[in-house]
Amino acid sequence: MGQVLVVGAGVVGLSCAVRLLEAGHRVDVLARDLPLETTSAVAAALWYPYLAFPQERVAAWGERSYGAFAELAADETTGVAMRRGTEVHPAAPPEPWWGGAVPDLERTQVPGWPAAWSFTAPVVDMPVYLRWLTSRVEQLGGTITRMNLSSLPQGRVVDCAGIGARLLGSDDSVQPVRGQVVYVEQWGLEEWWLDEAGPTYVVPRGREVVVGGTEERGDWSRTPSPDTAAAILRRAARLVPEVAEARVLRHKVGLRPARPEVRVERVGDVVHCYGHGGAGVTLSWGCADEVAELVG
Repeated sequence: MGQVLVVGAGVVGLSCAVRLLEAGHRVDVLARDLPLETTSAVAAALWYPYLAFPQERVAAWGERSYGAFAELAADETTGVAMRRGTEVHPAAPPEPWWGGAVPDLERTQVPGWPAAWSFTAPVVDMPVYLRWLTSRVEQLGGTITRMNLSSLPQGRVVDCAGIGARLLGSDDSVQPVRGQVVYVEQWGLEEWWLDEAGPTYVVPRGREVVVGGTEERGDWSRTPSPDTAAAILRRAARLVPEVAEARVLRHKVGLRPARPEVRVERVGDVVHCYGHGGAGVTLSWGCADEVAELVG
């Protein structure tokens, strides 16, 4: 099969590395940031197609990823759990374009909100999951090396550089969408909550709850803002009142790699796979399957 270099060690890069290794390739992952240092490590990681286009391709990738995560949830060491939750709306929305991927989507009623959806979705504890993905790459014979690249390397390459694709892929269409989150102590919350306004979300993990967020386009700052954090907690407490009393553990910022369309295509020896916006986790396995096919 030969060697393939995967550039980027976030959730998309590691997922692609796993699929390529499973297909029999020799894979080396090269990245400036190691997995727990990436934007993926900051993500609340609720399965939801957010800031990712075009809809038809995103829906297909999301459906394949949903199925993969549902299988992984059977193994608690992966950090994946299937959790039911609710998305509220200020007015009755049309059927979601991604609804075909979700087997139990239904309208529901939430006091104080004109409309709401309820469904089961994968929720991924990213630090746990990134460690699992790293172990999976290594068990299959792959390597992960820290390397600060100024351009894509020679040879067969899979470009999963995320926001770095702006430089490495010379793609000015890639723009950061800053997302700030607050991690609070888990008090027994089992269901996730989401409101696109803000956006605002409350996503439970085993030992903590991720509360967000922001959608700040073109902002490169990775420094958390105390004022922004306070606003996030106020909005989230409207969804889940217990947030107001929860002990804050830490603050983080991630830069989502947004693009008019997710780029998954082969150009010569390079397969590009970036521009997933806020849906890197949501689309990861579907895109990785397509990348493995393109590498061939």
